[in-house]
Amino acid sequence: MSFQIGDEVSVLDDDISGVIVEIKNESLGVKTADGFVLEFKSNELIKSKSFSSDIFSNDGYDEVIKQKEQPSKKQSIKKKPKERNLPAMEVDLHIHKLTDSNRRMTNYDILTLQLDTAKRQLEFAMRKRIQKIVFIHGVGEGVLKMELETLFRRYENIKYYDADLQKYGNGATEVYIFQNINP
Repeated sequence: MSFQIGDEVSVLDDDISGVIVEIKNESLGVKTADGFVLEFKSNELIKSKSFSSDIFSNDGYDEVIKQKEQPSKKQSIKKKPKERNLPAMEVDLHIHKLTDSNRRMTNYDILTLQLDTAKRQLEFAMRKRIQKIVFIHGVGEGVLKMELETLFRRYENIKYYDADLQKYGNGATEVYIFQNINP
């Protein structure tokens, strides 16, 4: 690249810019904004004007704006293998999540409410073709878990197993609903 006195230049490997004030054999004197004259070789410099003046040299400003405003194809979001296997639906059957107050409820009433909620959510998932549901029942004495298993055995198109131990601990059961193509 050929340089002349008065060219505005920038240093390639440093944050220095200025104007060429002298040319000696293989070195160029560049006066910085601070007033210092520094010497560089021609292969260490680039003209500053070339950045701003050549940006729209091939296309006009309006053409660049039109290209940028055109809708681009939506890129599909790739899911990680772990995220693909996460259940689509979680149902927390803890009584404080199902009702505001359980003060006047007996254990039978509480268990009935929890099982009715589980059945309603399971049938909702079947209607909406949701494949996986996690029922969070807690550890406790295991009564709700046993009743849930009894409920799940009534359905032919599901299988159930303990949910992810790291995420839910021992207090959750995951249900997989087989999506039958043939009625």
